[in-house]
Amino acid sequence: MGILFKETPALRQLKQSMPGSSGLPLIGHGLDFITDPVKMGLNMAAELGPVFWSDSLGITMVSMAGPDANQFVLRNKGDLFSNNQGWDYFIGKFFKRGIMLLDFEEHRHHRGIMQAAFKRPVMERHLALMNPAIERGIAKWRPSERFEVLTAIKQLTLDIATEIFMGEALGPEADRVNKAFVDCVRAGTAIVRFPVPGGRWKKGLDGRKLLEQFFASRVAKKRAKPSDDLFSILCQAEDEHGRRFSDEDIVNHMIFLMMAAHDTSTITLSAICYYLGKHPEWQERLRREALALGKRDLVLEDLDKLPDAGLVMKEALRLFSPVHVIPRKTVKDVEFRGYRIPKGTFVMISPIVTHHMPQWWSDPERFDPERFAEGRAEHKRHPYQYVPFGGGAHMCIGLHFAEMQVKTILHHVLQRYAWSVPAGYEMPADFTTLPVPADKLPVRLRQV
Repeated sequence: MGILFKETPALRQLKQSMPGSSGLPLIGHGLDFITDPVKMGLNMAAELGPVFWSDSLGITMVSMAGPDANQFVLRNKGDLFSNNQGWDYFIGKFFKRGIMLLDFEEHRHHRGIMQAAFKRPVMERHLALMNPAIERGIAKWRPSERFEVLTAIKQLTLDIATEIFMGEALGPEADRVNKAFVDCVRAGTAIVRFPVPGGRWKKGLDGRKLLEQFFASRVAKKRAKPSDDLFSILCQAEDEHGRRFSDEDIVNHMIFLMMAAHDTSTITLSAICYYLGKHPEWQERLRREALALGKRDLVLEDLDKLPDAGLVMKEALRLFSPVHVIPRKTVKDVEFRGYRIPKGTFVMISPIVTHHMPQWWSDPERFDPERFAEGRAEHKRHPYQYVPFGGGAHMCIGLHFAEMQVKTILHHVLQRYAWSVPAGYEMPADFTTLPVPADKLPVRLRQV
């Protein structure tokens, strides 16, 4: 078992009644979890069944695989699972009280206020700012035999997020803020979960402190002089009872939303660029679609006029889901598939594992955007088969913003640039944080 894993009588009984695996001494399956969670999840589900326990990253976790499990956990009928207690172990110290880490009535209250930031008129203003910000950003790109997509896209999405969400350009602060976000996200999968100097956990704590200071220093000004950016909207937003966020709430939500707005879009766009680099016929198909629109800048109504881009985005999200695991903790005893899972147990579902299950997808490892087209609609075999944005009450609040940002960036890039990867190239994935290209995805970039 190893000294990191605390075994209660209830947990001991669970392990006796359910298939599972301890893995290596001390670290359990921690290395598998952060190197290839897709292979690990598929293999363990095939060997042990759709419900099994494993030791990893200092805890015992019950994994529940497949669409039925996704539906059971995400719908959370009867409030069986806590979001906060599930995520808190991993990222609570770095993204505390973000919208994803709240539960039940408090979550509904905060989400109700935050909805104001994603209404249609606000989204239209966001998009109007986004178009020129993208053009300024990608105009700096230079054709190269080794252009690092991840580096360029991450800088672009952070610049967009600060301009749209904060109403300012960061300038020299950008690198420090970006590094703080990266350190906070990476700390969540630290094996050594103590503030050891130089370690991931300590870097994450330092990053959180910097971000708190960064946002807190701006709240008073945003309250006094509101504008159209999301930061200002959160400072002024009210629910139907006239309740507003506290200063602390605003800082917590801004840290989480800024991370989510640029990190998940960066991952999705990197995956799209990879697959379009490997499949030039799809890249040309999307470029023709973009050019046929006859305009450089998009408005909201244009997003539905890019159906092929939508297919590619869906397939990239299936193959390389940005939030690849979703942890919860039981707050009551739970029954699923004949197994009793006691109160206080960590439970995990994995969108990316479900998205690679051969019993639900034809040739699941193949890049095939047409699987989402109307004639096939493979993703509709089960309502919780395709869950890149989660589901239930905690469905990603920014999913429409994410689609808008990804499609708009792709639309602009396709009109300026073409790119390719060497024959036989396979993008290595780094799962030690949210999944990213381990080699930063070098491509051959040229102007069109």
